[in-house]
Amino acid sequence: MFLVLVVTDELRQFLVKARSGMGRLIQVLIRDEQLVLGAYREPSQSWEEDYDHFLLPLLDPLEPCYILYRLDSQNAQGYEWLFISWSPDQSPVRQKMLYAATRATVKKEFGGGHVKDEIFGNVEDDVCLQGYLRHVSSSSGPAPLTAAEQELQRIKITEVKTEISVETKHQTLQGLAFPLQMEAKRALQQLTERRINYIQLRLDTEKETIELVHTRPTETRDMPCRIPKDTPRYHFFLYKHTHEGDYLESVVFIYSMPGYLCSVKERMLYSTCKSRLLEEVERDYHIEVVKKLEIDSGEELTEEYLYEEVHPKQHAHKQAFAKPRGPAGKRGNKRLIRGGGENGENS
Repeated sequence: MFLVLVVTDELRQFLVKARSGMGRLIQVLIRDEQLVLGAYREPSQSWEEDYDHFLLPLLDPLEPCYILYRLDSQNAQGYEWLFISWSPDQSPVRQKMLYAATRATVKKEFGGGHVKDEIFGNVEDDVCLQGYLRHVSSSSGPAPLTAAEQELQRIKITEVKTEISVETKHQTLQGLAFPLQMEAKRALQQLTERRINYIQLRLDTEKETIELVHTRPTETRDMPCRIPKDTPRYHFFLYKHTHEGDYLESVVFIYSMPGYLCSVKERMLYSTCKSRLLEEVERDYHIEVVKKLEIDSGEELTEEYLYEEVHPKQHAHKQAFAKPRGPAGKRGNKRLIRGGGENGENS
């Protein structure tokens, strides 16, 4: 079932004030299974001048939060607000999942009609003033296409005959949107409620829908057998494991595409429908997908592979880059010794 957190009276009172036009910023935190007021700020200058000064000090690099920020523009219901979801990469997975599952509750409690725009960020650059202005700019017009995106668009036109406007950002950058069939929706709801731990989906290219294949109970060791060898599929897997002493249940999305055994049309459709499917799953079912994988064979899906993908060894990479500096210094010292001719060991 969906997790419903209690809104404290203090927070509810501040939300009422905000809807009436008071306040510049409200921070919402989760404490002891309650939505509580974290910080509150009154307007000082214009919204642009207040923005970074008020917002940035509240961004904890280890803890998510919600922030409601009042703009100076108004609509029929009053002042317009910006809804900010802050979810830093370093925060615990369990916390990020809790905040993701509660986002709709906070927005509903505040009143969606007052929210002009929403942004999500896991680094400061995503949600600072310049980050928000970039978001507004990209939302207002088409972004330039990369060479890969231009090629993808040519395939769409020639292979599928799907009418796609180059001026429509959602279609060019976020892919095609095939609707989920009812059984597939039901399965996603069950995954949200942790009543199942695996979903396999397929595209019906004739009906242009996303259909459920099956939801058989699946352990990590079973995953290689779940990947068809001759047809593409989408998979959602509840990966249950421990990490640094914590028990975690992480939803992993797997896009399996068995190379060129599939037609160009099929490869293109699965590729372009993927992003819109994930967007819908995260938005409508509040499922946080902690890792998105693309594979061509089920043999890759070992326990070790999944663990390393969900928890990459970042520190090991840093050490690897640091190692070459040591030998370089030693070589320099040896050249100095040989040049001086004072050390018998180098003669």
